[in-house]
Amino acid sequence: MPPSTLACEGNRRSRLSGRADPQRRVKCGESLRDIPPAAVACRRPLSPGIVAGCLLLLIVIAPANFTIHAADNSDGSVLLYTTAKGYDPLAWVHGADRFTSDAAIFVRDQKGQHRLVPAFAASADAAVSFDGHSVLFAGKAHAGDPWQIWEVALQGGDLRRLTSGSEDCIRPFYLPDGRIVYARKTEGRFVIESVDLAGRKPLALTYSPASTLPTDILRDGRILFEAGHPLGTDSTPEIYTVYSDGSGVESYRCDHGKARHSGRQSASGDIVFASTKGLSRFTSARSQEIQMPAPAGEYAGDVAETADGDLLLSWRADSKAPFQMMRWTPGASQLQAIHAEPAANVLQPVLLAPRTVPNRHPSGLHDWPNANLLCLNAYTSKYEFAPGSIHSVRLYTRDAGGNATLLGSAPVERDGSFFVQVPTEQPLQIELLDEEDKTLKREAGFFWMRRGEQRGCVGCHAGPETAPENAVPMILLRSTTPADMTGASAQSASGGH
Repeated sequence: MPPSTLACEGNRRSRLSGRADPQRRVKCGESLRDIPPAAVACRRPLSPGIVAGCLLLLIVIAPANFTIHAADNSDGSVLLYTTAKGYDPLAWVHGADRFTSDAAIFVRDQKGQHRLVPAFAASADAAVSFDGHSVLFAGKAHAGDPWQIWEVALQGGDLRRLTSGSEDCIRPFYLPDGRIVYARKTEGRFVIESVDLAGRKPLALTYSPASTLPTDILRDGRILFEAGHPLGTDSTPEIYTVYSDGSGVESYRCDHGKARHSGRQSASGDIVFASTKGLSRFTSARSQEIQMPAPAGEYAGDVAETADGDLLLSWRADSKAPFQMMRWTPGASQLQAIHAEPAANVLQPVLLAPRTVPNRHPSGLHDWPNANLLCLNAYTSKYEFAPGSIHSVRLYTRDAGGNATLLGSAPVERDGSFFVQVPTEQPLQIELLDEEDKTLKREAGFFWMRRGEQRGCVGCHAGPETAPENAVPMILLRSTTPADMTGASAQSASGGH
């Protein structure tokens, strides 16, 4: 059964219009500020589940005439990092800006420290390409501009703008198939989108009524992102994954509790993140987070791992001090200072080096208007249900005012299985009922399914360590046609025939 309180199932498998010269270059002696930002209108979605189509605006700007040089650090690494006088790592939860207006990406190499894009009013969120030749970042060419996604070539400094519009676009990452992923501010919340670097239309990947923000691309090709828990709320930040076509959304672990955010995957495959406990990680051998024995203090997340396994991270002793960049050898009792600013935070360390390309996710979406959801056994859950107590399932969505709206109901078989057809690309919520139609358990948040998605789950909030029984679910023995829960027919359905 899908995400939030019923969707931590680790075994689930599953636009801008306008005109601009796409190759406009700065003339000799012309400033970046001489180029007016594209004033492009964007149709906004009519509902939280619909994202208007946009025409990608691609602007290429003349070389900034810089080259990155080998570093003089002991390990020869070149570093990127962001400085800002003010920083709130969780401001995105409420659709707000994480950085103050002075944010700037710096390069640390053998020539010292210098701005990555000195002509920009602001820059942050650096992400290095897999070959190490280019950097994506969120930037403001002019102080009054919204954040937009840009790419800079490290040899020669060619700049091109990859997004446009009046909304902020932040937190970009490269995908392994020639696309990028980032978050666009839409109706006061951040929605994760992907776009082809060749200039095709953006594709919305998240359909949550609250903000979602990407934090990394995993080796298996999934997007690691953060959102409130329960999913679809603007409450405690939690770590989730979704495939690069927007399908298969799920929380990374089920031990929900205090805030955890800014997750990154390490060379071991572990997910290292910041939490209220300090620095923590998820490992494949455990179904719960493990606190790392890092020195006391506050961590901003977004760690970078060196070739020898050390972690570069942003740390401060307490909330009264600015973050500074430190180096930590896991297990050591001390942090090594790398860089600090007297009146600014030093954030988002990134190693400028080639890295392994993640697996490319081949989309399994069909050209269908709806999606199918198969639950193998709703009794497989961290919640206890008496045998035979689950009688039916209801499905809800949200209306424009944020109120839950019933879409339909369907029977649950004695073995806990059910098979339903659901509407797509909108918030969805599941409720389990007994034979008297009394609620046994209802999701506190919302999930979504993509158009043409077929999805199966082991149970309801079963946990990533749970495997399904080797048995055909009774619902499929009864019928291979899903019960219609799309809201297009009667609000109660008994399944196929």
